[in-house]
Amino acid sequence: MHFLDWIFLVIAVLIIIITLIQGGKGEGASSSIMGGLSNAHSFATMKERGTEKALTRITFVLAGLFFFMAVAVRVLL
Repeated sequence: MHFLDWIFLVIAVLIIIITLIQGGKGEGASSSIMGGLSNAHSFATMKERGTEKALTRITFVLAGLFFFMAVAVRVLL
């Protein structure tokens, strides 16, 4: 494996780990589908703070790097 392949693999594993660490944001949606309409507007009032916000930003950065590395590995190798 080339050096870029290893970096690509590390980024992929980090995306998986960071995604699994993040808490579920879909509890309100699933309860509204199942009949609990009390939390139907939970996405409008829910804001990310602290660790959740940092994890979301890290996920977006890693996703961008993953996309870039996918193109770079394909073009350069």
